[in-house]
Amino acid sequence: MTSNAYEVQPVTGPVSGSVRPPGSKSLTNRALVIAALARGESRLTNVLDSQDTRVMLESCRRLGVAVEHDPATCTVKVPGCGGRFPASQADLWLENSGTSIRFLTAACTLGEGRFQLDGNARMRERPILDLVQALRGLGADVRCATDSGCPPVEVVANGLPGGQTAVAANISSQYLSALLMAAPCAKSDIKLQITGGLVSEPYIDMTLGVMKRFGAKVTREAAALAIQPTGYCGTDYVIEPDASAASYFFAAAAITGGTVTVLGLGRDSLQGDLNFVHALAQMGCDVLIGEDRTIVHGEALHGIDIDMNAISDTAQTLAAVAVFAKGPTTIRNIAHVRHKETDRIAAVVTELKRLGLQADEHRDGLTVHPGPPQSATIETYDDHRMAMSFSLIGLKAPGIRIANPSCTAKTYPDYFADLERLCGR
Repeated sequence: MTSNAYEVQPVTGPVSGSVRPPGSKSLTNRALVIAALARGESRLTNVLDSQDTRVMLESCRRLGVAVEHDPATCTVKVPGCGGRFPASQADLWLENSGTSIRFLTAACTLGEGRFQLDGNARMRERPILDLVQALRGLGADVRCATDSGCPPVEVVANGLPGGQTAVAANISSQYLSALLMAAPCAKSDIKLQITGGLVSEPYIDMTLGVMKRFGAKVTREAAALAIQPTGYCGTDYVIEPDASAASYFFAAAAITGGTVTVLGLGRDSLQGDLNFVHALAQMGCDVLIGEDRTIVHGEALHGIDIDMNAISDTAQTLAAVAVFAKGPTTIRNIAHVRHKETDRIAAVVTELKRLGLQADEHRDGLTVHPGPPQSATIETYDDHRMAMSFSLIGLKAPGIRIANPSCTAKTYPDYFADLERLCGR
């Protein structure tokens, strides 16, 4: 066992119980940006406290918004700036938070002044040029500081003029979300034409849902969205538990034949990743989605062939479940996850092979062949989802160690403690 690895202890029976994951990272960062741009004060509750949300909070402060964060009560008070950040200059450091750098690149164009947005080494490999070009189409002065099409990004802002622009959303839906969230604070109407297809479409629905809660006016027509420059109004907003994080606990029930209830996530959830439970149902699990909770009961699992484009953040979780199914599982249409915290397709295949399992890499996905996993230390590539998903294999197989377990702090600092608690330890 390497010195910083976490060894997962196998369970002796089905994992059963209830859990409430922390607030959604995706909803937290959307609500923080929109509340910062709103007129009047907003109070956000059940806010996630993680690396990705802390860099967003710190960036809001550097942009002149005096946010008050109380981690003990998971509450943030945001005095909105009325559509334009007060600061006329800021250097923003976003680590490897894709939501933060993309959302704030668009939001910074609304102000007046010079802003630079940058991140760690992996962030400098993650594409952002499609967003930069779309913002230029709306009259913004934005550019990548190098020829890579990746951060750092430089913004010379004098308000966002508006108009019509095309946005490619086949690499990341976050480009479109970034444009949508900035648009109500532009100088004139904006029309966004989506080109090249759209990945992770439920995240756009999530963005629109939060915008409407803060008073935005958006019209959707086929592959275009029209936004009026009405601004936002401050409001009280409750962040749902994170559905992507919940996938690990649903998977624990599936793998061990247990029954797990996730509280706070029900049929009215804004998060498309709750649909992960339908993938488990296809594999043989019993699923019940109630008003304020979702229950998964594990049964005998069988492999499936599934398109996970809409719920790609849970593809690694399903790969871990597939190890214990009867027959192979093929996950398709997730080529865009190669541009995430790591190349997630290649990483999953590599680590499954490290466990002595057969896994096939495809251009847009992978096939997992079930079998008994060998003992091994799993490399996590500084990717929180690699750590959390592969820990599930250790619930049934001994000797599974997770390298750099602290990488889960990006979105779920207490993940391993919550998993242990659910397992009755």
